Amino acid sequence: MDSTPSPSPSSPFDLVSSALGRYIPSGGAAAAAGPADAQGDSTTSRRVPDNAAASRQDQILGAVNLDRDLRISRCNLDAPVFAGLDAVVGGPFVDLLPPGDVPTVTRRLRQVLETGEAHVARIQRLRRGDGSELVVSLSILPAAVPQEGLTVSVIAMAKRLHLYAAETAIGTSLDIGETAQSLAESLLAWGDVAAVDLDFAVWTGEGVTERAQGRIRLRRAALVPDRAWPEGYVTPGDDLPSDASRLLAQAVRRDDAPQAIVIPDREAVERVLGSPRVMRALVPGDRSAGVACIPLVLDGPPPVVLGVAEVWRRADSPFRDSELFDLQELVARTVHHVDLARQHQREHTQVLALQRRLLPRSGGDTIEIATVYQPATPDSAGVGGDWVNSFPLPDGRTALVVGDVVGHGLGAAATMGQLSMEARALLSAGLAPDEVLEHLDETVSLLDDAETGLTAGYSALGSTCCIALYDPVSHRVALSSAGHLPPVLVSPDGHAGPLTVRPHPGLGAEFALREPFDVHTFGAPPGSLLALYTDGLVEDPAESIDEGIGRLADAVSTVHPWDALQQGARHVVSALAPVRQRDDVTLLLARMIGYRKGDTATWRLPARDDAPARARAQVSALLRQWHTRDDTLDNVLLLISELVTNAVSFATGPITVRLIRAGHGLLCEVGDTGNGRPRLSRGGLFDDNGRGLYVVHKLTTRWGVRWTDTGKVVWAEVAR
Repeated sequence: MDSTPSPSPSSPFDLVSSALGRYIPSGGAAAAAGPADAQGDSTTSRRVPDNAAASRQDQILGAVNLDRDLRISRCNLDAPVFAGLDAVVGGPFVDLLPPGDVPTVTRRLRQVLETGEAHVARIQRLRRGDGSELVVSLSILPAAVPQEGLTVSVIAMAKRLHLYAAETAIGTSLDIGETAQSLAESLLAWGDVAAVDLDFAVWTGEGVTERAQGRIRLRRAALVPDRAWPEGYVTPGDDLPSDASRLLAQAVRRDDAPQAIVIPDREAVERVLGSPRVMRALVPGDRSAGVACIPLVLDGPPPVVLGVAEVWRRADSPFRDSELFDLQELVARTVHHVDLARQHQREHTQVLALQRRLLPRSGGDTIEIATVYQPATPDSAGVGGDWVNSFPLPDGRTALVVGDVVGHGLGAAATMGQLSMEARALLSAGLAPDEVLEHLDETVSLLDDAETGLTAGYSALGSTCCIALYDPVSHRVALSSAGHLPPVLVSPDGHAGPLTVRPHPGLGAEFALREPFDVHTFGAPPGSLLALYTDGLVEDPAESIDEGIGRLADAVSTVHPWDALQQGARHVVSALAPVRQRDDVTLLLARMIGYRKGDTATWRLPARDDAPARARAQVSALLRQWHTRDDTLDNVLLLISELVTNAVSFATGPITVRLIRAGHGLLCEVGDTGNGRPRLSRGGLFDDNGRGLYVVHKLTTRWGVRWTDTGKVVWAEVAR
């Protein structure tokens, strides 16, 4: 074993080496102990007696310096535990690795060289000269400037310390795949190959109950080490063959109780597994002959098996009783983390289903809609409360809504669904965007009132929302925002930038902070592109939020008018969103189309007694140009006459008449300066009050009222 003195006290190699004296047993030398005597590791070629001395071992550190060609330039592996490792100065570091691990570890080494980012605590096997292997925790660190190359630190841990370290590491993620992977990596200390197979219901987040063993379905959740596996072998994400699932379930549930079992050699494995197909699926290779199967048991009345962990090793190194006890203890200590990840997966799936349900399905004849929603990565706090919606209003306009509810999980999802549905109902009833936000503000305040019993420990104060209403006739958009980030508008000439929207403290703010919601109106001619989004798309710790919005504007401006809008939206998100996102990413793109000029007509009439007749004449001439059927023409003329008569009778100021040819219907609008709300009532036979609206109700497929800054508009749709 070569050992080189350190010239610099500040390099990672020297920092690790300086700590070795605290861990190397006194009087120990590399040549004084063989592999089995030093570690008592389960993978050595000699069978180690099962006694107390074999399990009482200290944690040992080692360090190896590599040059840019990944050759050993210095090393300090003098502790007895590293005896037999042929770490020769000038030799390739990969000579210490099992052949199957060389590509993966080499890729990690090159990655640290290129990026300068350390790769910490990888469970790895090192190959001794006698063919045995040593399990270590391997960390790859960039060398200190001005030196080049890498420092590789290795830690060989005693089994009991490994149990503690594994239990600490396994519960760090809420992603069920990563949790299973951490468990498998910890189990690798007892064998050559470790795998974790979970019940499919656990994998999908469903509840696991008692069931007939013939119906069990296992899916491979984790497998270590990372290497190329033979054809037919089950790798992560694959379902085990039904025979293999049934055999594993029967093996661990003997006498109707979950128990750990050991199949000691290949003959016994072949006898238990039976068919060659099952052998190819479960046995990792010719060297691995014996296997220990440990059920993942969730305590309860009765206990529930979540899956099976398998540890494979060579037949010449059988499992000792103490090792099997350690394996069972590790699985027992960590199985609740698997169940927590299952519950998180279930909640994640439920909230995600609600999010997908709220996404708009399509646009319409006057606007094109594209949406992209990417939930936070599963190991984050959970799916957030981001929501987006777009829907046509009965009067021909289109509503675009985006919101971000504070928090994650089911509480945020419930509030998100309530606010989304309330916004849609209020907008469909004709309320302006600022009025809708006022109602949502009150709703959030009520939800936060503990006396209502609706909060259940969750607060939505500070949630944000942005509402935009697009008028396809005037080609204008009315927008109101409650604390939300400003939308980005791309004009037909390609100019892109955020809209200037007055900031607001958000929904449910304290009374002293509440201000009236503003309505921002801007032109959106045909070909304009409007982007609504949530903060997960533009937030980056390395830059300001304004820079993130600027990057979004640049990305949206690259969406050409002839591009498919959905494809363009995905391109924008892929260009901006991080790979592993801690928050939901939501984007809504709206391409304005509007009505053709010849499909709309508007007249302004004074509020005089002759207004109904003048309106009928103007509308009649236009409908004949549109080649409208005679019965439809008569219905529209009667409808216009009734609406204009009501406007003259009950309002003042000029009257606006607008006719729109849309799809399979005609949309008739009559606006006035009155503030009274027309109401449909069932009058008597000789009662003229309300007769006009009753006629309107009978002639139309639907009708309603919307409010404007100067009064109201009564609209009605007639089939043509």
